[in-house]
Amino acid sequence: MIRSKLLTRLLVVAAASQLICASMANAEPDVLDRAAVMSSRAVNAVMLAVTRAGSRLVAGGERGVILYSDDGGKSWMQAQVPVSVSITNLNFPTARMGWAVGHSGIVLHSADAGATWVKQLEGRQVAQLVISAVAKQTSGDSSDESRRQLAEAQALVTDGPDKPFFDVHFFDESIGLVVGAYGLVLATTDGGKSWSSLRQNIHNPKGKHLYSISTIGKDVYIAGEQGALFHSRDGIATFEEVDTPYAGTFFGVLLGDKERLNVFGLRGNAYWKVDGEDWHKTETGAANTLTAGTRLKDGSLALVDAAGRILVSRDGGISFKQVPVAKPSPLTGITQAADGALVVSGVRGLTRVSVDQSGQTK
Repeated sequence: MIRSKLLTRLLVVAAASQLICASMANAEPDVLDRAAVMSSRAVNAVMLAVTRAGSRLVAGGERGVILYSDDGGKSWMQAQVPVSVSITNLNFPTARMGWAVGHSGIVLHSADAGATWVKQLEGRQVAQLVISAVAKQTSGDSSDESRRQLAEAQALVTDGPDKPFFDVHFFDESIGLVVGAYGLVLATTDGGKSWSSLRQNIHNPKGKHLYSISTIGKDVYIAGEQGALFHSRDGIATFEEVDTPYAGTFFGVLLGDKERLNVFGLRGNAYWKVDGEDWHKTETGAANTLTAGTRLKDGSLALVDAAGRILVSRDGGISFKQVPVAKPSPLTGITQAADGALVVSGVRGLTRVSVDQSGQTK
């Protein structure tokens, strides 16, 4: 049985679903009620994601550690967090208002740019929300499909709070979306005070894990395992499945101008397309799993992988050039600081990398 939360994250990145489930089974119940330990060594924790909150950087990692930086990632302070579960992703629609998600179905909220956090949702509540939505949807329907959906929803309750969320996106301070394991999709329209299940809005009968959300305006894309990609043109109301050329897991999707779409995931697989055209494969130079990506201020794309590489594309994802990194180690997240430097999260914590226009380190 795998007990390490670090290995759990790395296996998530590798989409080893069976091992993920085995690790989740060891989750301690009280981690949902035990605050993250404040420690001077928190800066050395395994970090799973990093993002921007205005000019501030905020990062999340194992054991509930959330760090923030006001100097572009040169130094970090630890936030006050009410749980000890791993934080998998964060999102700030404004400079001060932010949300974080993680293991055990946790959703956290910050109103002070990530310095302090409160719990809004956890796995036990998530299971009840899902079963209530399914019961309402299948009321009066005795078909095999309805019985299957009810059985799956009941299993969430029986299993307890062991299903993680992998990504969160808020369109503004009120409307938000979270996605996670086994097809979990929840939405809020009141800033997280209440949530509703959207599983009925996405045709995902196999319950594929959903890993990433990306938006431009009302266009929303959700990427997941086994080549799953879902698209909504109206925010969170309706989703349609998008055919993709790869049957493996996608860990991210990036949107650009001219309706350009980039997806990436397992074994270095990445593809791009322009709306209405066929998919094109991107050569990334190695078969290492691409774990996270972001669009830079100049429109370039930046990806990181499980081998510790940072890859930058200045042609819309057609080709990528590697950015030199000292002592590379598995990376899990990337963002751009206000001064243009790249800040990455990974098994060695957080690293700041300054690059010039040619993609070389300064």
